[in-house]
Amino acid sequence: MRTDLIRKTALTAAGLAFTGGAIAGPVTTAYAAPNTSKPASQTQTDRKGHGERQLGVRYEAQPNFYYCGPAATRNALSVQGKDISVDAMAKEMGTTEAGTNSINDITPVLNKETGKNDAYRSVEISTPAADAKQTDTLRADIVRTVDDGRAVVANIAGTTTDTDGNTHSFEGGHYISVVGYRDNGNVVTIADSANPDTASYETTVEHLADWIATRGYATS
Repeated sequence: MRTDLIRKTALTAAGLAFTGGAIAGPVTTAYAAPNTSKPASQTQTDRKGHGERQLGVRYEAQPNFYYCGPAATRNALSVQGKDISVDAMAKEMGTTEAGTNSINDITPVLNKETGKNDAYRSVEISTPAADAKQTDTLRADIVRTVDDGRAVVANIAGTTTDTDGNTHSFEGGHYISVVGYRDNGNVVTIADSANPDTASYETTVEHLADWIATRGYATS
């Protein structure tokens, strides 16, 4: 299997089984950002510049095992108040049962739906593990993008551990949205379409950078 930015990114049936079972159908719910009881609009304003910001997400689980790319993009765009069909986005991304080919297929859709040609760009972490510079760049990209009121979409592969000690494993590849941060970007909030029971969790930016390694992410 190729390990560069354009490696196939299907969420495999084996990967789904590892995380607790295949997604039988779409589940839609709104979840609150961690560690806050404020409405999303207040959170977006009050916490900017104070080392923490969480965006309000209108979460939706992916309807099948290979729609993680469109679903992550849909969840990311929901923080801008947009509600776009995952089927329409899948068509634009060229998503098939093999998945969505790379982050480069997602970035143009994010730009189109945001309404700006340069709202997003693709960043590659081509190495097997992220180094300190790549991690620092990811941290800065997440803080800037979230402070701009947008979510980051990341193409990940392998296994990581969240801040509660739970593991999340997608050996065949997966897409997630990054919808918030705290501790000045050292801890980030993930919206994960794979399983509505684990729709939102936090991980360190170091773990996220290594999860993205060999792939890439879309950021402002």
